[in-house]
Amino acid sequence: MGDFWVFGYGSLMWRPGFAHIETQRARLFGFRRALCIHSHIYRGTPERPGLVMGLDRGGSCVGLAFRVPGDLRDEVVGYLRERELVTSVYLERTLPLKLASGTIAPAICYVADIHHEQYAGHLDPADAAAIVSGAVGQSGPNEEYVLNTLEHLRALGIRDHWLEEVGRLIRAFHG
Repeated sequence: MGDFWVFGYGSLMWRPGFAHIETQRARLFGFRRALCIHSHIYRGTPERPGLVMGLDRGGSCVGLAFRVPGDLRDEVVGYLRERELVTSVYLERTLPLKLASGTIAPAICYVADIHHEQYAGHLDPADAAAIVSGAVGQSGPNEEYVLNTLEHLRALGIRDHWLEEVGRLIRAFHG
């Protein structure tokens, strides 16, 4: 098998954790970046869930595509499945990306399973900010996760107006 692409839209963008030989900005159509997954472990608890990123249906999402050498397929896919499929709230899909070079390339993507109990659905920014504020899990405060994601997106020159509004509301809550 030849080289393949992996799409990152959240922490995979700045902490992929796997070997790759090329990175390009890319757009995935039909899905958007969203705080649509209830987190019961890393950014919340079962009693006070937080929210983490998922690719939810609708719109489009700008992220980064990583080209991985084909001979690393088993190792990288195994790593990604261990990282992304912990509670099976994400579905592994191969979807077409539009790369910055203009090429359309199939890529491994992890999309939110809308039938999973952790799927939070489409939230408006105020509801998302209210759920995030005060939630804490094994990886720390949920607010930190959202604001850190926004900082990394800003550093990469990627705008996400919905998430930026969530971040603004979180900052307002903590004045």
